[in-house]
Amino acid sequence: MASSFLSPAQTKLIDFSDTCKSQTHLFKLQGGFSLKRKNVKVTIGKGIRCSATPSVPPAWPGTVPVDDLTKATVTWDGPKPISIIGSTGSIGSKTLSIVSEHSDKFRVVALAAGSNFSLLAEQAKQFKPQLISLRNESLVGELKEALAGADYMPEIVVGEQGTDAVASHPDAAMMVSCIVGCAGLKPTVAAIKAGKNISLVNKETLIAGAPFILPLAHKHNVKIVPADSEHAAIFQCIQGWPEGALRRLILTASGGAFRDLPVEKLKDVKAESINHPLLSLGKKVTIDTATLFNKGLEVIEAHYLFGIDYDNIEILIHREGIINSMVEAKDSSVLAQLTLPDMRIPTIYTLSWPERIDCSEITWPRLDLAKIGSFTFKEPDNKKYPSMDLCYAAGRAGGTMTGVISAANEKAVQLFIEDKISYLDLFKVVEKTCEKHQSELVASPSLEEILHYDLWARDYAESLTSSLAVV
Repeated sequence: MASSFLSPAQTKLIDFSDTCKSQTHLFKLQGGFSLKRKNVKVTIGKGIRCSATPSVPPAWPGTVPVDDLTKATVTWDGPKPISIIGSTGSIGSKTLSIVSEHSDKFRVVALAAGSNFSLLAEQAKQFKPQLISLRNESLVGELKEALAGADYMPEIVVGEQGTDAVASHPDAAMMVSCIVGCAGLKPTVAAIKAGKNISLVNKETLIAGAPFILPLAHKHNVKIVPADSEHAAIFQCIQGWPEGALRRLILTASGGAFRDLPVEKLKDVKAESINHPLLSLGKKVTIDTATLFNKGLEVIEAHYLFGIDYDNIEILIHREGIINSMVEAKDSSVLAQLTLPDMRIPTIYTLSWPERIDCSEITWPRLDLAKIGSFTFKEPDNKKYPSMDLCYAAGRAGGTMTGVISAANEKAVQLFIEDKISYLDLFKVVEKTCEKHQSELVASPSLEEILHYDLWARDYAESLTSSLAVV
């Protein structure tokens, strides 16, 4: 179906209806239009089309060309120099464990953290970067004290300026973006303007920032290499594909903590009872896997990364968590990428791309399919996971809407953890925030507008608490 862009005035026609009460979880639009995830008859009315997203150049338009593979093979004088923002977080720490194990392949030139000064100091002592940064300026004294007596003292720059300096460090060949939320946008811009390729863990960089970030990356000839397991899987599967060969993307999901729980019992669940069925994750990510908002947002990210229409991106429940993603070619061939659930695997590939690094079977266990035995697949239930339709609708609206839904979800999860709203109200908060944003949607936003509406969405989502408070 042909797509056309809706102006901010036209977006007033979009109605994110109360899907939490709906039996079908459709998104109704005035003018005779309804949106569903896929395989639905779409009625066109009053000039509205399936996608409101303006033309945003994808990072990898359905292929990773052979020329890019050749150009990416660059030699350095010694190990590849990298900088890491968000080094004290889970993925940042895993990235440093890779550097430690493969010090002949990688070296750290700069590190940035938020508030964890003690861990940053330990990392600085071990990896001896030239520059470190602490975003929380009030803790710089504690950081210097933690470094006292060290045999090596790096340069210290604090605040946003420091994070940007780490991201754009002149000696770094690649910046690894592990920082959480929209705080990762400005340093990513700094890295791109400095010509640094990006190993992308931070989802908001593309979910919220793609309309600004991707044109900038193309302008500076910077490669954005996805480091989360689902998109890294797709990235690996389409290496060297001819242009136009990619037909469909299939993102797999575990189904989360409530995959076996009847829908009618969801109203009673509490945050403390939510645990991921396969992995040990932080509370926020664990809840996102239960609601499936993580996968819905990954659909948006996949659209921006690979340029595939939302009608051709699907979500599939795969309980075993071994197949990270699948891609279908136009000849109906399907390729899948499989690993044990281990975030180090996609991370090391983005660092070494397009090369492969020999890893120890002791520290990197091999996949034993015979031990796993079998794989299962299932379509996700829209009634259990209304987040999917919300994310598809936000993706089609485009512009600032994708950042708004991401920020609203983050705030709603926080409110649920704090027991200020119920589990089912979490979906309502996100939906109502998106609905409110329609009249102000910006199609081709600046970085400042993206950050503005990120903050606005959080504030508006929180303002809904009183009407949805847990009794």
